[in-house]
Amino acid sequence: MDKLIKLIKKFNNPSVVGLDTKLEYIPQHIKDEAILKYGNNFKAASFAILSFNKKIIDEIKEIVPAVKLQMACYEVFGAEGIKTLEETAKYAQSSGLYVIFDGKRNDIKSSMECYSRAYLGKTKLLNGEEVEAFSCNSLTVNLYLGKDTLAPILNDCEKYNKTAFVLFKTSNPSSNDVQNIKTKENIKVFEKIGQICENLSKKTIGKFNYSKIGAVVGATQKEELKSLREMFPNTFFLIPGYGAQKGNAFDVSFAFKNGIGGIVNSSRKILTSWQKNNIKEQNFAKQAKEEAIKMRDELNSYIN
Repeated sequence: MDKLIKLIKKFNNPSVVGLDTKLEYIPQHIKDEAILKYGNNFKAASFAILSFNKKIIDEIKEIVPAVKLQMACYEVFGAEGIKTLEETAKYAQSSGLYVIFDGKRNDIKSSMECYSRAYLGKTKLLNGEEVEAFSCNSLTVNLYLGKDTLAPILNDCEKYNKTAFVLFKTSNPSSNDVQNIKTKENIKVFEKIGQICENLSKKTIGKFNYSKIGAVVGATQKEELKSLREMFPNTFFLIPGYGAQKGNAFDVSFAFKNGIGGIVNSSRKILTSWQKNNIKEQNFAKQAKEEAIKMRDELNSYIN
């Protein structure tokens, strides 16, 4: 987590741009170019998304420390979409950005070992050589199947200097249905998950006093952000739900202590800013940059 925190400090910006790119966010001239080049198919759609993402990255790379890629937005276009996911990640890393894959993966331990190798570790080839399958620094996971499924993730995070963010308290409206159920210890499910993660990852605490296993806590959960920060002082937060889901700078400030403690994600608000502000479509990336600067300044006005 030290690498991410150093980038946050470098840019004085605790925000991450979510490249949850959908076709409706993309200017028509990019779509037209893609159709002309490949026809009306998955390859053309994926090409348009990659072109859009690269222009966004070019504008924000000197402002924000990280990008988060919602994997579902790419998987929907099949193999071509997965290629665009990987190409976007490589381009972002080559631009100096920290890359978070948002896949919320979980399965039994043997399957989780494969997920972990794919996104955080390395895959062994036929001759025994080990190669990185995807270019990312971090992966979101969940613990619905229990603590043993975290072991492969934790091992690869330590071995390859990566991180993972485990779902604690999410930003969707019905998150209380499961996450707020009381356990036999008379604590809520999301608090139990926090205990498991902080206990298992305590040996990975870095120079900034945060472990390699972070937490996903929604920006719309102000009271939970406050209580979880007190309960888990060594857990770094990934905070979705800012902007389009009505999370704001004041609410997320409770996740921070001495200016550190989390990174706040905004996707739609930044990617569609050109549409909402009636900006010429050729200037979509510059408008995204302006929105990212606005978000940075709003966050810092409360966090600092």
